[in-house]
Amino acid sequence: MSWIEQRPDDAMDGAFDAVGPIPVKTCEPAAFRDAMSRLGAAVHVVTTGGPAGMTGFTASAVCSVSDQPPTLLVCLNRRSQSAPILQRNGLICVNTLGAGDAHVADTFAGRTGAFSQERFKSGDWITMPSGMPVLATAVVAFECRVIEIRPVASHNVIFTAVEAVRLGPEGPALVYHGRAYKRV
Repeated sequence: MSWIEQRPDDAMDGAFDAVGPIPVKTCEPAAFRDAMSRLGAAVHVVTTGGPAGMTGFTASAVCSVSDQPPTLLVCLNRRSQSAPILQRNGLICVNTLGAGDAHVADTFAGRTGAFSQERFKSGDWITMPSGMPVLATAVVAFECRVIEIRPVASHNVIFTAVEAVRLGPEGPALVYHGRAYKRV
């Protein structure tokens, strides 16, 4: 059996079919979430500030795309209140959290009830010359310009050009694995 199974259009029931160039059968969403919980990932808080306002969200779906030119991608649910603000501002900062910043991750994930600018009361924030909010304790912060946003399923895949990097304090990073924060 191949990884991608093409089916005729009339056989499409829509229940588990991904949107793409060809129809593909996918696994149950619950099985996918369980599998992803076993995939450890760095924890990031992605922030933006500018004419549309200031906001941020917790993300583990952040990935290097290329180093020539330096490019990152970030995935964000299109229903997120941060999505239109991020798109209008056109700049983001990807803050990779240190092991002691689980409370910041929870705040920006919406687990504390804080919204929008109120979230920035959690953690020690500084502002880059571009206006991007940067977590002072972040292991590393990537200041990025949005170059493309592609809708894929329920999320936007945001491609960014890395304009500046700020190295933070050395020490263990925060990862999410097995539905819990861990130190690496």
